[in-house]
Parts: sequence; C-alpha cells; structure tokens
Amino acid sequence: MEGAAQRPEAAASRPVSGEGDVARSPAESSVGRRGAVRVRPADPSAARALGDRVGIGAAAAQVLIHRGVTGEEEARDFLEPRLGGLTPPDAMADRGAAAERLARACRARERVAIFGDYDVDGTTSAAILGGILERLGADVRVFVANRFEGGYGFSAPALERVLGCDPGLIVTCDCGSSDHARVAAAKARGVDVIVVDHHLVPDEPLPALAFLNPHRPDCGFAYKGLCSAGLALSLGAAVRAVLGADLDLRAWLDLVALGTIADVAPLDGDNRRLTKAGLMLLSRPRARPGVMALREAARVRHGTPVGGVDVAFRLAPRLNAAGRLGDPEITLRLLRAQDLHEARALAAEIERINQERKELTARITQEAIAQVESVYGAEVEGGVVVSAEGWHRGVVGIVAARLVERFDAPTVVIGVDGGVGHGSCRTPDGFSIYDAVARCRGHLAKFGGHAAAAGLSLDASRLERFRADFDDACRTMRAELPPLDATPWVDVVIGDAFPLPTAQELAQLEPVGEGNAEPMFLLEGAAVDRVDVVGQGHLKLALRAGGRPLTAFGWEMGDLAGEVGDRVDVYGSLRPDTWRGGGAIELRVNGLV
Repeated sequence: MEGAAQRPEAAASRPVSGEGDVARSPAESSVGRRGAVRVRPADPSAARALGDRVGIGAAAAQVLIHRGVTGEEEARDFLEPRLGGLTPPDAMADRGAAAERLARACRARERVAIFGDYDVDGTTSAAILGGILERLGADVRVFVANRFEGGYGFSAPALERVLGCDPGLIVTCDCGSSDHARVAAAKARGVDVIVVDHHLVPDEPLPALAFLNPHRPDCGFAYKGLCSAGLALSLGAAVRAVLGADLDLRAWLDLVALGTIADVAPLDGDNRRLTKAGLMLLSRPRARPGVMALREAARVRHGTPVGGVDVAFRLAPRLNAAGRLGDPEITLRLLRAQDLHEARALAAEIERINQERKELTARITQEAIAQVESVYGAEVEGGVVVSAEGWHRGVVGIVAARLVERFDAPTVVIGVDGGVGHGSCRTPDGFSIYDAVARCRGHLAKFGGHAAAAGLSLDASRLERFRADFDDACRTMRAELPPLDATPWVDVVIGDAFPLPTAQELAQLEPVGEGNAEPMFLLEGAAVDRVDVVGQGHLKLALRAGGRPLTAFGWEMGDLAGEVGDRVDVYGSLRPDTWRGGGAIELRVNGLV
C-alpha cells in the first residue's frame, strides 16, 4: 500500500493501513487513558424488543441498532451470516475469461506464475489462488513482492524474477491495476497476464488478458468491498466450475479472513459472510499448519475463539513483519506449509523478526516524539513531518500511527537512505491524508494511498520544503473541517437497562473491525474488589457490575492504580475471558472516566 497504487477510499476510514500498521489494539492505546467520553444515544425499549425477537440481550441489541441493524431478519443475518447469501459473481468483469484461461492451464499442466504483493492481502491471495490451482492440476509457482527489491507491486525487477520460471501465464494478486508497462512487457514476450486486484483503476486500459477488479467502471459485480483474498477465492471457484471439479473451497476461508481483516476491508456484506466463516477455521484446534504455528507464536490459547481484534493486532502484524524488515517469502511459506514442524520453524523465524520490528518501532517512535515536540511543540495545529537518516522504512507506518495517537494530527514519518526519503502517512478520522499529500505533490518522486493512509518517496533535499508545504496544507484543510476530536465514543452504558452481555453474544457480533467497530462499553460505578499492577506496568482489576464479576485489564496503565477507589467508572471493550473460560468475560480498558 505504501507504493504508488491507490485504494478505494471507502475501503478504510481509520488511521491504520492495510498492512496492520498498529501493533496494539484500540484497547491497548494510550489515547483516552483518563478523561471524558461521548456516549451514543440509547433506546432501551427498542433494544429489549429487538433482543427478544432474535434471542440476545439488550446491550448486544443496542450495539446492532447503533450499526443500523433494526429489523428482525436483518439482525438474524447479521448475527449468523451465511455463505449462501453471497453476491452472485456472474457479473464480475472478466471473471469468465480468466477462469477459462486458467482452466486451460490446469488441463494442460501449464506453468502458472502467481505473484502477490508483500502485505497480508497479497500473500494470502497468492496462497489461496496458488493452492486452488495446484489442486486443480496446474503447475504453479508462487512469488511475492519485496519492499527492498523492486518495492510495491508488479515492478520491473519482479517481472524479471517471475519470467525466470518460464511461465505460460502470470496472475498478479493485490497489484497490477497500475502496472501497465510490466503487463505489456510480459505480453510482448508471449506470456498472458491476468490481474486480480482491488485498487483504484486508472483511466488507461490495462493490456491484460483479463482484469478482475470490482472498481472497474464496467464491472457489474454489485459488492465492491472485496479485497484481493476474496477475489482470489471467487476466481478459484470460477475455475472449479469450468473444470467441473469436486473441490471444497471453504478450506481457504481462513486465509480470506486473514487478508480481509489485515487489509482493513469493510466487514459488511460478502466480507462479513466470508470472514465469519474464516474465523471459525482460524479457531479450530486442527487448523492448517501455518495457522496453528502462528497462533502458538502469538500466544492465542489452544481451543479459544479467534476474533477480528486477534487477527488485526496479534496475527497480522506477525505476518507482515518479514516483509517489513526483509523477505516476505517466509510469510508465504508459512501460509502454504503442509507440515507442522516446518510451520513452527517458520513461525519462530517470523517471531524473531517481529521482535526486532517491535524494538525498532519503539526506538524510532521515541525519537520521532522528541522531534515532534522540538519542531512543533506539544500541540500541533497543522500537520507533522518528521524524518531521520537510518529510520527503517519498514516500520515508519507504524510510527506514524503512534504519532497520530499521541498528537491527534495528520502525520508523515520518513526514513532517509542514500539521499532518498521513503515515508508513510497516517491521520485521525475525518481528515484525508491523501488530499493533503496531493497538494504537495510537486516535492515528491512518487506517492499514493487513500483517505486514511498513504505512502511517498522524495529526494532528501526537498524535505524541508515538503514539511512547510504539508503543514500549510493541513492548516488550510483543518480550518475548513470541524475540529478533529479524538474523544472516544461509548456504545452502551452498563446498568439496570443494559446488563452485561454474555460471551456468546460478544462472539455473535464478530467479526469486528472496519465497518463494524468493536463496541465500547462504559461501566459506571463498578465495584472494585482488587487492584493490581502486573507484568510491565499493566493495570488489572477485579470488578463487579450488575452483580456479575469480571476482570479488567489496562495495557500500560499501571500508573492509574492509585486513582482507583472502591468504585470506578471505566470504559473499554468486552471480550471472552480466555483464561478463566466458562463463559466469563473481561474488560480491555481504554481509560478511566
């Protein structure tokens, strides 16, 4: 995503990228540790009535109402989305032509090269399509882009690497929409190219044999939110139909869920149906070897359900780590591993790289915070640009997201290497970072992205002028918008009208993420039985709310322990307590009120 391609703006509205750039969940953020919250208006009688009709409590029903789900049938579909309700794919442009060409390759045992981008959506979509085509008889070679050798997408070095396996057909996954020159070069060398992508579509026609992208103006497929992992599965289903093969494609739904959540795709419509089913596979004790090894590395307890937050903030950052600091081929091999012993070895290497990524991120974040305070002061009225020689380009997106959390301002973090700066851009909700960067495009060698996140490169000599112009652009744009307000929203205040939801009800609200935010709950006057500071300064509380006991955990909030009395007003997200089990729930604390 950090290259020149552009994602549809509807695909993301949070200050994180499709690469899982924020390594902490919202409940582990330092934002809102102590202070005010905004509470969404509630309607207890409507919530009770809806809950009674569909068999859930008032608190969960009120969350549905806040999400715009008010009818009984709509609520049942939300709580139990079925794969049978997927949008018919027949109107997807070029799907039939791509399926016919791939079916021919399967019948002839023709060599097919699959090339994916280096993020989770790219690696999962390549693994999905590669795995399906192998089962259908094709001779498959799977490749992924490298951030440091060609960069984002189907670059010239990537094309030469892929052509080295002498394929008759190339399929790009999660890239290719803007790679006209490389597609044309492959075609000139007698190799057909199929592009499977979901980025914005340039006006210039793409010289591919087939181009699957719901954002093509001539694409009649009604659901536009699929990421490349979902498109890869749909294309695999089309090939299976042409061949008349008996192959259960549900086995790849776990990878669809990983790609969809990690890419911050909207968790509505088809994505909700696919991801809900995929989370069930990710949760199975006997999952695919790569998933089992990844869960172990992320310390997801055996036999516990995997939710959207687990994918976004525990699994996806690990899958992205190798591509951030080195070679994403390790991640691809993990996803395609057939042996648990091999998968554990790969997961261990990924864990080592992820630890290095965390240490780099922590160091650069502290340096960046100091630079912001030195250049801009404690309050930022425009936009932030910070840079340094040697800042690793693989983690600048994560650092930018951390600075947005702290300073609530549009932010660009740039690592300089060899006189060239590579930067990532993040922003608070409600401000288009892409538009702000576009106003400064004269300073840039390359840029791309969408409203919530962007990437750029520039000559280091242009840095100061870019910093000044970006700050001016952000000041002008912010003056035309309502003030950026990071005050957290609470969905439900727990009390007599809204008892605590059950663990089962919380699971029914999954998958949570983009387009279906994890609900926030406020516990007013909760009785405090115990206060502890555990681990590396984390806050742990034993509470009682509405007569029910629950634990509460505040990441890096141990300094607030002295402010907790016999009762406390505390807000955050409610999740099943996987340590206690037995239907217990816990509060992941966002802050005290």
